[in-house]
Amino acid sequence: MSKITTQQMRFWSPEVRELEPYVPGEQPKIQNLLKLNTNENPYPPSPKVVEAVQAVLANQADALRLYPDPDATALKQAIANQQKVELDQVFVGNGSDEVLAHIFKAFFIQKEPVLYPDITYSFYPVYSQFFGIQTKQIPLNENFEIDVSDYQQENGGIIITNPNAPTSIALGLQQIEQILQANPDRVIVIDEAYVDFGAESAVQLVNQYENLVVCQTTSKSRSLAGLRVGFAIAQSHLIAALEAVKNSFNSYPIDRFAIAAAVASFEDQTYFEAQCAKVIESREKLVSDLTALGFKILPSKANFIFATHPQHQAAQLAQQLREQGIIVRYFNKPRIDQFLRITIGTDEQNQRLVDTLKMQIL
Repeated sequence: MSKITTQQMRFWSPEVRELEPYVPGEQPKIQNLLKLNTNENPYPPSPKVVEAVQAVLANQADALRLYPDPDATALKQAIANQQKVELDQVFVGNGSDEVLAHIFKAFFIQKEPVLYPDITYSFYPVYSQFFGIQTKQIPLNENFEIDVSDYQQENGGIIITNPNAPTSIALGLQQIEQILQANPDRVIVIDEAYVDFGAESAVQLVNQYENLVVCQTTSKSRSLAGLRVGFAIAQSHLIAALEAVKNSFNSYPIDRFAIAAAVASFEDQTYFEAQCAKVIESREKLVSDLTALGFKILPSKANFIFATHPQHQAAQLAQQLREQGIIVRYFNKPRIDQFLRITIGTDEQNQRLVDTLKMQIL
């Protein structure tokens, strides 16, 4: 897009002029590209997803004349069944980013600041600025871990990514319970975009804690990043607030394709578990291979790893890999500017990464 002049910006709302929007992971068009930068699943979705999408197109796609179910009840029921919760404990939205935006609007506009780690999902500061929310960033410890005792202070709510991103380190349920118990009158959000790759989900705590909201996505473990389906699980009084926000913004956030595909995915638990297991196995092999090359890697429970090499600058490594057609994520930010976030690919893709580093770069 061409540069916008100050003269042209006079038409913008004053608040919009000040926004610092989120920058999504790069989707480059490079020949023979190996894309290990946006944490997409290396495997396709369940074959049942394909069948479900094709069914929407039956009868010359006649169903597309009609609006989708604004409540996406079939999808909520499929999620409720798979997660072993009640229907009224499920909220769905157009990707977990939209669900998170609704969460910020529904719960975090308070007099006190919202707490989240200093190194975490970079959309949180964007939401906070967008909604005019006060925030306080809590530093991770020297091992890049969340210290739950830091969250026993006055706040307007707390959001924690678990496993954390981009560090990949997970909290256990006991630690999450400490945060919940220390803040009984504030909403605690656990953002579980990567939970299915070895961490424990806080969904099993929802019935015990009236202040807990768990947010998940179908983009990572269910290979549906291209369809945009996210969801939240909480007690019904919290879900009601999210529904109120959603219906004040967009009554039809999920289309017929997305509903059909996501339902099929949640109903194929066997395929889901098998693909997650493959990614976990590949992750452990990649960690071993990169460690042998001198990398230091944080303990990962995600579908990515966070790696640093004591003898090489991370920015330079990222550029050298790019020149070989391999894209990884580099963050030019304090404390983490010597780390690379590397998405777990197939074993063949991971081997190409290892071989390229070994033969051509290190």
